[in-house]
Amino acid sequence: MGLLEGKVIIVTGAGAGVGRGIALEAARQGAKVIVNDLGVNMDGSGGSAGPAQKVVDEIKALGGEASANTDSVADWPAAQKIVQQALDVFGRIDGVVNNAGNLRDVLFHKMTEEEFDAVIRVHLKGSWNVSRAAAPHFKAQASGAYVHMTSTSGLIGNLGQANYMAAKMGIVGLSKAISIDLEKFNVRSNCIAPFAFTRMVNSIPADTPEGKARMEVNMRLEADKIAPFTLALLTDGAQGVSGQIFGVRNNEIYLFSQPRPIRTAHNSEGWSVQSCLDRAIPMFQSSFYPLDKSRDVFTWDPV
Repeated sequence: MGLLEGKVIIVTGAGAGVGRGIALEAARQGAKVIVNDLGVNMDGSGGSAGPAQKVVDEIKALGGEASANTDSVADWPAAQKIVQQALDVFGRIDGVVNNAGNLRDVLFHKMTEEEFDAVIRVHLKGSWNVSRAAAPHFKAQASGAYVHMTSTSGLIGNLGQANYMAAKMGIVGLSKAISIDLEKFNVRSNCIAPFAFTRMVNSIPADTPEGKARMEVNMRLEADKIAPFTLALLTDGAQGVSGQIFGVRNNEIYLFSQPRPIRTAHNSEGWSVQSCLDRAIPMFQSSFYPLDKSRDVFTWDPV
């Protein structure tokens, strides 16, 4: 008996990389899996059922049950169809892993509206679409769990990723809202920041010393290492875990902090613009965060 025996799990963006690893391990743990993937190129062109069906075939070869889906998470009616397929094929839904993603890396002052919107639509709107489509079913059965993929690009920062950073921080807020709103229905929601070398990461420009250094670290990060903790959060054994932000980096698992006040300044007479400059900002200055990028915080080699 696997730890997900009898459960039905949707994994978006599951045709390769992190999503594929999660889908395969979910099946090994006894889950029936909806393998969602558009099968598009990194620029959004094309589209094929091949990647999703290949993963389904791998799951069936393991003796598991799975069904391929090529609907777009970025489209509201299509997201409804993803969830409906789980109900039609397997009769229920117990977990959603919002993993589908894309990149359009450009420096902020050069980023176009299309480049911004394309990433927001897939990551943030896509996570909302699929989560919202599943919510009524989770509520009705008084159980269910979400895992959403955020990123240290959003939590900490990276160069040339204003669209991606905004989406990934938005996902953190979305997950927290879900965990609060659906708590009374026994529904849980958590985030994971995965460190993994995938097709998407491989598309990041590496034509500068900074880019090359980042790529050297990225290439040591194994995509399949994300699956165990992701699926642990979907099991009944994680019932008390909701509203949290985790990270997985090869054999390391992290719990991230969440924003809380760290300093306070009080003036019984109220504040003026000048007194803010004279007193409040200097009081806070020693606690300001530097403009770190992800690699500035994760300075040690993955193990």
